[in-house]
Amino acid sequence: MEFDFLPNLPKSNLDDRTYKDLIEECLLRIPRYCPEWTNFNPSDPGITLVELFAWLTDQMLLRFNQVPRRNYVAFLELLGIRLQPPSPAQVDVTFYLTQALSETYAIGAGTEIATPRNMGEDSVVFTTNSTLVIGLPSIRAFFKAETPEQTPRNLVNVLTDAWKFENGEWSCRDQIALFSDLPQPGNCFYWLFDNADPLDGNVLSLNFKGEAGTTTGINPSIPPRRWEAWNGEYWESVLLKETDDGTRGFSFSDLAGTGYSPANGADVILHCPKVWPSAKFLAYEGRWLRCTYIAPSDWQPGYRHTPRITAMAARSLGGSISASHSYLVQDELIGISDGKPGQVFILKERPVLARQDDEYIYVKSPGEPPERWHEVQDFSESGSQDQHYVIDSLTGMVQFGPLIRESSQLQLQTQWRSRNQYAGGEERTQLEDLRQSANGTNQNRIFNPGELLERQYGQVPTKGAEITMVAYRTGGGARGNIQAGQLILLRSSLPYVQSVINHRSAQGGTDAESLNEAVMRVPHILRTRDRAITPEDFEVLAIQAGRGKIARAYCLPSASFQDAGKVRLLLIPQVSPNAAILEQGLNPEETMILDHELRCQIDAFLADRKTLGVQVILQEPEYVRVSVQAEISIEPQYNTPRAQEEIQMQLCMLLYRFLNPLTGGSDGKGWPLGSPLYPSDVIAICQKVIGIRRLGMVRLFELQKQGNQWVRLPPADGSIAPGATGLITSWEDNVQGLGHSISVL
Repeated sequence: MEFDFLPNLPKSNLDDRTYKDLIEECLLRIPRYCPEWTNFNPSDPGITLVELFAWLTDQMLLRFNQVPRRNYVAFLELLGIRLQPPSPAQVDVTFYLTQALSETYAIGAGTEIATPRNMGEDSVVFTTNSTLVIGLPSIRAFFKAETPEQTPRNLVNVLTDAWKFENGEWSCRDQIALFSDLPQPGNCFYWLFDNADPLDGNVLSLNFKGEAGTTTGINPSIPPRRWEAWNGEYWESVLLKETDDGTRGFSFSDLAGTGYSPANGADVILHCPKVWPSAKFLAYEGRWLRCTYIAPSDWQPGYRHTPRITAMAARSLGGSISASHSYLVQDELIGISDGKPGQVFILKERPVLARQDDEYIYVKSPGEPPERWHEVQDFSESGSQDQHYVIDSLTGMVQFGPLIRESSQLQLQTQWRSRNQYAGGEERTQLEDLRQSANGTNQNRIFNPGELLERQYGQVPTKGAEITMVAYRTGGGARGNIQAGQLILLRSSLPYVQSVINHRSAQGGTDAESLNEAVMRVPHILRTRDRAITPEDFEVLAIQAGRGKIARAYCLPSASFQDAGKVRLLLIPQVSPNAAILEQGLNPEETMILDHELRCQIDAFLADRKTLGVQVILQEPEYVRVSVQAEISIEPQYNTPRAQEEIQMQLCMLLYRFLNPLTGGSDGKGWPLGSPLYPSDVIAICQKVIGIRRLGMVRLFELQKQGNQWVRLPPADGSIAPGATGLITSWEDNVQGLGHSISVL
């Protein structure tokens, strides 16, 4: 077995004899050992036997000069390398209630959601990671401002005595303007919710009532406004899709024309952040929500008249919570201890996913209360009284501390090295002092240099003790990277829950590590030694901390002297390259999200391995969207409408793969960070398509988002430079038609 990706070092040839050399050597020995044998013709049966055994010997020598696969595995085991288990895919699932409830409602952790079962394929099951609490939103204040601010300071409280609260609704005798009398981009209004009930991840329905007065002047299909919520760090967008805005940008006059009564109100459905903390701005504390009038696109009108409302109310329709592709197993009795060292038990379900704080083993000895034992990576630092165990995540094997026979000389040298390192003649003196001190602990015990001593690594459960795994999760794998809208079935019915769905694709699911991947990981482990010192160490450990959810990591250089002690890591999340991504491109805003949970996971992993005083800052790259416009000429034999369409589709697919943060670039491993895009790169891609005879015009466009619209910007010099922390990307957009455009001459 050979690994082509390892360094090709010179190999020692232990026996260089060939098949021909073996036959000649046998023929030379025949006269000495069998002089009566004189016929050396190849047709002689004896010569046939000589050739047969020479061939067998040649095969043995070939094997003798190679290191077999078993030896590779043995070397990895000596280094303590374990194959990593699969990682579960993660996704946010949203539960919708049948109606707004009059009291707080909770959906417990461990709720199972599944995809529909297809022919010959089992459904994919996800489990919620924590409890979802659906609260009762209470409007505490309503403010207006001329311009949006990161930290609001200039607010005007509109919720005055003219408003009255009745039947869960705030109403006013007069119409209240949401923006200024002459609306300008930047005008905004704020809602402040009471922090008495938790609203993290809740789906809020905001009801607005108005009157069918003068029109606001906007296009109701694309209203120039943005809904945001303060998540403790920044203002996060909370409007999932335009159809969730039943007011159509507060166009009450247009609602009256469609048959709806503005006096009955219209709803805006908002999906609040999963972490929606209470914040204090000015003298007001609570959860903040904001709606801002943004600058419309060049071809869209803005607000000519400010929208006006007469009443408003808020209620919770459901909530979103994180779920993982896993199945929870609880209170599994894995065996009864026989009191011997090194006991091994096998869990029923495997592979076993990474354990959480509430997933552990407890041992109940006869006549004693159960005790919690602790999992360790290995027994190298476990004493005879340490209640430790080891779990092989891939095989589900649980092992307790073994009894090892070691040389007394080895123990003494280990103790000496752990104290200090001495030079010259002091080494023998210190070793003798340790031997005398060891002998002094027991006057009747003398350690001989070659004596074997028994040492227990980790405590042994007493005989008859029940060993129970409190909880563990199984599952994971790339199969869990399902598309949006697939998780729609509840494995068990929940009161008041009408439906469930995942609005985004599940990401982060990876299969178990292979032997080749483990061999690739070993050089990084030996170099970093699980410590983050150099920039390469931070990059390797960040990918390792992501557990398959980080594709690439870059340690950025310090920009100035003030950045000393700060390590800036640029992380590119991993996305399963399914058919849709390869054929339609990759939208980073929907799939490549470095969420809060993943950030905390990487921060906690690096905190235990970085040097004291170093601050790690995790960032995302700046994704630059591009579009290609090209003209091609087709070979005469392919000059049919169907063939032209296939050639255009094939070229677009190659461009989406090439201009991709994960599968792009010349090596297919992702677009290089900061690498510019030239028209010659597109020309090289076009040359790979069979049927293209000539190329016409090839133009590149950079797409920038202005409000809710994308705008094409041609580069000045023909190439697109994404910047030092930028990545080129592209994806198909059937709504706005901003994908690649290939025309046939």
